[in-house]
Amino acid sequence: MPRVRIVMCLLMITIISGSCKHQKTVFIPDNPLPVAFGDPFVLKTNNKYYLYGTTGGKAGFEAYSSDNLKDWKPEGDVYYGNNTNGWGNGAYWAPEVYEKEGKYYMFYSAQWKDNPNNEKENFKVGVAVANNPLGPFTDLSNKPIFDPGYPIIDANVYFENGKAYLYYSRCCYKHAVDSEVSAWAKEKGWYNEIEESWIYGVELKPDFSGIIGQPVVLLKPPVDMNNEHTKWESRSVLAKEANRRWNEGSVLFKDKDVYYMMYSANHFAGEYYAIGYATAQSPLGPFTKSVHNPVLEKNNIVTGTGHNSIIPDPDGKGWLCIYHGRTEKTGNDRQVFIDRMVIDKNGVLKVEGPTVSTK
Repeated sequence: MPRVRIVMCLLMITIISGSCKHQKTVFIPDNPLPVAFGDPFVLKTNNKYYLYGTTGGKAGFEAYSSDNLKDWKPEGDVYYGNNTNGWGNGAYWAPEVYEKEGKYYMFYSAQWKDNPNNEKENFKVGVAVANNPLGPFTDLSNKPIFDPGYPIIDANVYFENGKAYLYYSRCCYKHAVDSEVSAWAKEKGWYNEIEESWIYGVELKPDFSGIIGQPVVLLKPPVDMNNEHTKWESRSVLAKEANRRWNEGSVLFKDKDVYYMMYSANHFAGEYYAIGYATAQSPLGPFTKSVHNPVLEKNNIVTGTGHNSIIPDPDGKGWLCIYHGRTEKTGNDRQVFIDRMVIDKNGVLKVEGPTVSTK
């Protein structure tokens, strides 16, 4: 092989995976993305990527599209809360879009306008449908999917063997839980009680009109205070940031024969927001939290890293973790980040971030 050809081949290998014969694009993070979303979710369909997320006080959701996960085109509004069947009344959060049988379904949370007791937090989960990923999405019903009797947010859906499973977070609101941390905070005179958010799972009806069976508790904050593997989930309380502890923003996926549930803990608006994961042998658990948590947390540049979604890495060698975070430059605005994620031969999940582009 001529020397020039060898050099060119080596150069190509440095920027692509595989060989000169099998060329695949290697995704290199370029963070943060120029997208001010919280709770980001990426859908890949028809060789294109679509990005959805929480957009502050907006009464609905916007979307971006991309061919390469780096250059993102704003596509404008794709869901309006005042659509024909709109049941929400503010706080439209955490949209996730799934393709099924040629249609696109958006699961999201919002304040339910049916609020006879005037609850401050009356969040529920709904689903809207569209013929394409850019909408417009219209709610399937003029009410939420179901009412468990407490406020819920952060819908995530997992499909397997013809079944669909819904995962959600019970809000902290009016959900005080006794623990070593709550006793400690009360003794210090900081808080009289600590409210908690727990993650539940339940099977969905095939048409998404309701649930099958009763929701099961899958994850909740630790009862003990000083366990080295779980105490990171209490940082917001220990720093006197909030009288709440969270397990929220779940995303379920399967790698080999293991079910992985990633989740976020601590206050979403604070610096300690971080991501951990748990594993199980079935979609509804029981789940065991990893001793390697957290797998994504703040560093000296990025804070508030949390509420992620995942997609396969384009090079086929792992996964990508899509999450929001903040930098000194972005201030209080949540910005989207994408970092590589791998699961090693021992089944340990690792997120290679948070990273910031040096450009």
